[in-house]
Amino acid sequence: MGIVREAEDVESGVVGAGGGAGGEVTAPLLCRKEDVESKIQPEAADCGEGGSLRMVLLSTAVAICGSFEFGTCVGYSAPTQSGIVDEVGLSISEFAIFGSILTIGAMIGAVTSGRLADFLGRKMTMRISAIICIFGWLSIHLAKSAIMLYFGRILLGFSTGVLSYVVPVFIAEIAPKNLRGGLATSNQLLICSGSSATYIIGALVAWRNLVVVGLAPCVILLAGLFFIPESPRWLANVGREKEFHTALQKLRGENADISDEAIEIKEYIESLRSFPKARFQDLFLSKNIYAVIVGVGLMIFQQLGGINGVGFYASYIFSSAGFSGKLGTILIGIIQIPITLLGAILMDRSGRRLLLMVSASGTFLGCFLTGISFYLKAQGLFLDWVPALALSGILVYIGAFSIGMGPVPWVIMSEIFSINMKAIGGSLVTLVAWLFSFAISYSFSFLMDWSSAGTFFMFSAASLITILFVARLVPETKGRTLEEIQDSLNSRR
Repeated sequence: MGIVREAEDVESGVVGAGGGAGGEVTAPLLCRKEDVESKIQPEAADCGEGGSLRMVLLSTAVAICGSFEFGTCVGYSAPTQSGIVDEVGLSISEFAIFGSILTIGAMIGAVTSGRLADFLGRKMTMRISAIICIFGWLSIHLAKSAIMLYFGRILLGFSTGVLSYVVPVFIAEIAPKNLRGGLATSNQLLICSGSSATYIIGALVAWRNLVVVGLAPCVILLAGLFFIPESPRWLANVGREKEFHTALQKLRGENADISDEAIEIKEYIESLRSFPKARFQDLFLSKNIYAVIVGVGLMIFQQLGGINGVGFYASYIFSSAGFSGKLGTILIGIIQIPITLLGAILMDRSGRRLLLMVSASGTFLGCFLTGISFYLKAQGLFLDWVPALALSGILVYIGAFSIGMGPVPWVIMSEIFSINMKAIGGSLVTLVAWLFSFAISYSFSFLMDWSSAGTFFMFSAASLITILFVARLVPETKGRTLEEIQDSLNSRR
């Protein structure tokens, strides 16, 4: 929803709004066009003279403990299969349920995440998720039967579904616009780090002891939340005026001038209060459908590119191609983190659209090379090339995904919905992501049995369609405030 205002009032600056500490505000709600050059980096200035980025960075660091937790939950089943099957006595099918049931819990978490974050606040939602995660890990650690393992896994899935929504939203709402993309990409960086850490440490310790890797970020998150402010935009939205200004001042620095940013946030939120309470069906109104198409579309294409099939079955893929499964998976863990970090650096320099298109081009190439390797193996041609082609293809795929298609859809999801639709819209997008994650991870082994080469050629085709989708429909959000993004989206209707 865009900002509702009279153009004459904005240009003349004759607007009465409760902006600062109760005084009358006569400055324009948004900078006039001729003022833009003098405020080319308004929010950088907020954190510049007399300001500080320390609180923004600390708040982000605390929040992404939830992202690391996300990664440990997703990666836990890979190195623990033999230990759990042998000690608890699970069959292969029972362990398959243990692995995939995480996505069922995550879907439930996704459905409730937006409402929880709007009703309880971003911090409280993260706190509750961390507590539920602790119970989930303890249930797995103490498990003597499949039921206890399933129960713990569902709890972890629920928390993961909630965290996958609330962490990027919280970061987007506290970050200055010139740093928002890079900071939000740290979400994906820590997901990759958590997954890699779980796999590497899981090769060295027993499956019950590996639970500690999942408990540690929960404890750090719970402790860290006491030292960071709540999202100013959420505080403004629920009418906690004094806390709103205090939180925004902490994030921008003690001596920073927050008046312009505070006015813009408040005016935008006030404009939304004239509208009725958001309902699910409102997502499909003309004013919201564009954001839904972009958010849902990016998540669908992210999963149709095959990331969960490749991630969950990487060792099997390498072994099938004649390469060491263990070494191949370790190489994936090694390249993920630095490339995701590179993506974070490029996010606010090159922009979201370019990263997505470059990333999708890379995932196309990676899947195509892998498909070629399996085709050559099936035909009995150039068999000496097959392992090298498969390794190259998978590493290119993982590297390309990590730089763009992994983090950027979550960043854009946190940016494109108006604040009154963010809960419902974010929940829908997150639900779709987990639904397609389950579909791909469950069907991958059947697809590989049908045709290994055909499976990867289908993934490569999905990546080509992704490029067209991004070029045609996805807006650029780099360097814009969340309110400016809404104005831009509304202008496209």
